[in-house]
Amino acid sequence: MGMTVLAIDAGNSKTDVAVVTADGRVVGTARGGGFQPPRVGVEPAVDVLADAVGRAFAQAGVGTAGHVSACLANADLPVEERELAAALRARGWAPAVDVRNDTFAVLRAGLLEDAEPRGVAVVCGAGVNCAGMLPDGRTARFPAIGKISGDWGGGGGLAEEALWYAARAEDGRGEATALMRALPAHFGLDSMYALIEALHLGRIPMDRRHELTPVLFATAADGDPVARALVDRMADEVVAMATVALRRLDLLDDEVPVLLGGSVLAARHPQLDDRVARLLRDRAPKATPRVVTERPVLGAALLGLDAIGAPPDAHARARRHFAG
Repeated sequence: MGMTVLAIDAGNSKTDVAVVTADGRVVGTARGGGFQPPRVGVEPAVDVLADAVGRAFAQAGVGTAGHVSACLANADLPVEERELAAALRARGWAPAVDVRNDTFAVLRAGLLEDAEPRGVAVVCGAGVNCAGMLPDGRTARFPAIGKISGDWGGGGGLAEEALWYAARAEDGRGEATALMRALPAHFGLDSMYALIEALHLGRIPMDRRHELTPVLFATAADGDPVARALVDRMADEVVAMATVALRRLDLLDDEVPVLLGGSVLAARHPQLDDRVARLLRDRAPKATPRVVTERPVLGAALLGLDAIGAPPDAHARARRHFAG
């Protein structure tokens, strides 16, 4: 089989693994659980990967690969990438291991010109992150670990903001907003007080707050000023990250893709889409925004094929597999 790539895309909620040959054939795949080292520890998190890797290897009929290309959630800082790379290397899956933040998987998957990995990606899912890449290996990135690193928004952040405004509207500290009724109604409750109590006491698990993000967007679409302002701010944050990454890579004046991924951006909310496109036209006129529909594990596979010097037709073959 020759040199093979073990491609891993590990998000907070699920992991996708693929074994790819040097000519781009995908010979083994598997899906596993979420990758959450901050919550469970590095080794238990890697155990989740190991289960999926073992199944993919078995399907491919191999016991190891030549190169691991792992794009991992929660690998936000270079020191975390090094720690996770050491943990993967210790599993003996391949002699060469490359670990990147999972934003790079979205970026590489969305770059349609496989011969030149060049562009910027913004991912807005549970959180928000951005990465840029040039063919010479230079990158631009952010810590993206929450408010302490200057981040705002993402699905989780938007839900928290919506709850904040709705609570203050009900008790009189804030301005009126339809979110005050819409958020508790989603859970069959009649007031924000009831929703606050249910969340605080665990009758509604805190991790269900992400369900409120679509409610926020629906309320914005109905014209609620508070909800619309939150959606606008999310668009502002997406464009701010993209333009900073473009500037760091000297791409502001170039024709370059700005790739948009993650559940919030992939949902194609008109207000969010329109504002992102308009602001990008103002700040980076030659940039072309595009929502990424390709699976991120493709990006991990393409990065692996880049690393082993695979020919362009190998990249095209891998892309066709995941498009099928």
